[in-house]
Amino acid sequence: MRPLYNTGIYLYYLAASVAALFNRKAALFISGRKGLVKSLEEKLKDRGDRNTAWFHCSSVGEFEQARPVIEKLRRDYPQTFIFLTFFSPSGYELRKNYDVADAVAYLPMDTRRNVRRFLDIVRPSVAVFVKYEFWYNYLISLRKSGVPTYIISAIFRPDQIFFKWYGAFMREALRCYNLLFVQNEESSRLLAGLGIDNVVIAGDTRFDRVKEICDTNNVRNEVVETFAGDRMTWVAGSTWDGDEAVICGALKGLSDNRLVLVPHEVGPQRISDIQRRFSEYSVVLYSECEGKDVEEYRRKVQEADILVIDCVGILSKIYKYGSFAYIGGGFNPSGIHNILEAATYGCPVVFGPHYSKFQEARDLVALGGAFSVTSSGQLHPILEKWTGVPDALSVPSKVCTDYIESHLGASDMIMERIFKNR
Repeated sequence: MRPLYNTGIYLYYLAASVAALFNRKAALFISGRKGLVKSLEEKLKDRGDRNTAWFHCSSVGEFEQARPVIEKLRRDYPQTFIFLTFFSPSGYELRKNYDVADAVAYLPMDTRRNVRRFLDIVRPSVAVFVKYEFWYNYLISLRKSGVPTYIISAIFRPDQIFFKWYGAFMREALRCYNLLFVQNEESSRLLAGLGIDNVVIAGDTRFDRVKEICDTNNVRNEVVETFAGDRMTWVAGSTWDGDEAVICGALKGLSDNRLVLVPHEVGPQRISDIQRRFSEYSVVLYSECEGKDVEEYRRKVQEADILVIDCVGILSKIYKYGSFAYIGGGFNPSGIHNILEAATYGCPVVFGPHYSKFQEARDLVALGGAFSVTSSGQLHPILEKWTGVPDALSVPSKVCTDYIESHLGASDMIMERIFKNR
């Protein structure tokens, strides 16, 4: 199976090279890896004899899981050289200037030649992977080199390759970790079935991250604040076209509705599509107001039904203006986006049907703090109740805040087990 894996890596890169001719994200994936070895040498040339802690994330979501650990490491061990890599362009492009890390780069493709050159340059004293990152050649080489290697906030499901009859070579990769910090009991049980017992049930570091964002979110967003006023407002975050179709249909017949809509992608075509879809409502764009004097846009936003956030990077900070939230992605096979950013503010959440991969979503549905819908017809009565019935949100809101509080502490546990006395 290893030859097939290595062939698959080359084919993946070839396919991405072809896609790069037509797709911007694929183009970034390819261009970001050109001259990467020389770039790595430049990024790491001035670290001296400092120990290097290498963190690898696939994309933005995994970065948010690594972030609380990285920032605790910077605070507690400031002499450590922190090197951060991404697989995805969306992660790298958004966080390439992350100043807590000493250097940020793309991860070279997982070929044996790339891995040898990468590890010769980086010389990590410790390697930390996040959630789903199981690169076979990297893991095997790290073990052979004697580099302590960990995975944090990992979650395992029975349908993954490790638990299939043909997954023996990837089970070998799992045995390269010194410790696996997993999110739940099910993951620990599945790994135990493979004879892997170097497992710690630490939970998900995202809880620590979203709580930190909430506790330190003292900056006012005057545009959103003016839009919300003293009326009930809800936030639809990281939405896709399928989500917006359901939301639009569910709005019919609601009175005094105030929606902050934050699409997952904010290109001109997407924003135009959103404006057309919601054309029967009064829609204002964030870009029409940001940077202007409040008096210039006050009346416009106060009279609007929907405020569309046509920029990136502020979603997690504006959930505080919502009484509840809709989380996008649930009509895509890949599943929902981060629901914890909303739940930490006590916002009950609604999302589409594809949420089974996410432990926190399953938990909150069971507890009554989250609700899944498959159509506008299912969403409408929820909106009608939450916007029209006094105190209808009090119980699900408390469920959300209590759930967040009960799951804090993963980052401290990971720091204690990996970095203390290193």
